[in-house]
Amino acid sequence: MEETYPSVLDNVYKAAKRLRNVVVRTPLAINNHLSGIYNAKISFKREDLQQVRSYKIRGAYNKMAVMSPESLAKGVVCASAGNHAQGVAFACSTMKVKGTIFMPLPTPGQKLEQVKMFGGDDIDIVLYGDTFDEAKDAALKFCKENQGIFIHPFDDQDIINGQATAALEILEQSDEPIDYLFLPVGGGGLAAGVCSVFRELSPHTKIIGVEPSAAASMKKALEKGKPVLLEKISRFVDGAAVQKVGDLNFELCKNVLHDMALVDEGMVCETILSLYNKDAVVVEPAGALSVAALGKYKDQIKGKNVVCIISGSNNDITRMEEIKEKALLYAGLKHYFLVRFAQRPGALKTFVMNVLGPNDDITFFEYTQKNSKEKGIAVLGIGLRDSEDFTPLLNNMKKYDFFVNYLNNDPALMNLLI
Repeated sequence: MEETYPSVLDNVYKAAKRLRNVVVRTPLAINNHLSGIYNAKISFKREDLQQVRSYKIRGAYNKMAVMSPESLAKGVVCASAGNHAQGVAFACSTMKVKGTIFMPLPTPGQKLEQVKMFGGDDIDIVLYGDTFDEAKDAALKFCKENQGIFIHPFDDQDIINGQATAALEILEQSDEPIDYLFLPVGGGGLAAGVCSVFRELSPHTKIIGVEPSAAASMKKALEKGKPVLLEKISRFVDGAAVQKVGDLNFELCKNVLHDMALVDEGMVCETILSLYNKDAVVVEPAGALSVAALGKYKDQIKGKNVVCIISGSNNDITRMEEIKEKALLYAGLKHYFLVRFAQRPGALKTFVMNVLGPNDDITFFEYTQKNSKEKGIAVLGIGLRDSEDFTPLLNNMKKYDFFVNYLNNDPALMNLLI
């Protein structure tokens, strides 16, 4: 692969010229709040401010711009959980090309509406399957049957070249050498592009890829020495939930990525809320990954110049309650129990007076009285002001014979509650 890198860089410059009047040259902005916390210069590359609210427009448009008129006339096809679909839809509308976009059935409504808005009459949307991979298989079958051209979301050199233009901008915008760069990794398109550019123009920069811990496909590929299919992943961080990284993406990343960081979904949610509350920055789960990983490197980045790529902001507002709940659970501030109540008047009052601490709050209560039983089971959610209040709460429940079971560690039951 060594001899391919110079040509990659040449093509990235060509892609940047091609995209000059199409994409937004998004700002590289210092974040004073996080810079203070980590005693470092922390800057955000704000790809959430693109027209389609993610960097995906770069790759999608570049790919279609280098295709022949004859190929475009056949129509383009893609599969995506949202952001790549919006990039392809925008390109189809701008270039007046017919597109067919396959999206998984559980795709958030906000992303679906955005795809419709950007593509207009130039696209058709097909909802198929429960996962990106199922939608992709259907899209490939459609291509074969209709002679369409498949626009891969990441495993394609022209896509990678387009995403790499964000790296060129970062280096042009930074007024000093960049010590660390944190970026989200899903299929690896952005990572491959950034690695291609930084390997040549800023080889001293340590590039940290960040994945959700429940969808760590690049981490596993680096461990095994090749891309491998993960049998089971979580779809919560939908923009980075990929079962297998691209072959080309892996080759471009494997010797350049300094490290891979894994971040729990709860930490992602905490970061989403923090960015919104403290900085008025709205991000989707994948867009929060780069910032969510900073705490894992707090000692290494002290005094350094650090860039985080904020990859996207296509977040469905209806998900915010779930995001808030996951953040509280991760922080140890929300707990669910099965508790045993005597079926008599005043039982709840006894619980409140003897079990709850002064700052504890009942946030969920589900109980049905049954006349044939002396005691009944309730599902109880309790919010804490401080995670250290959990042990006294649990001890009091057991002391007064209310405790039956703790539910936070049972994923199947928790899915019923959040």
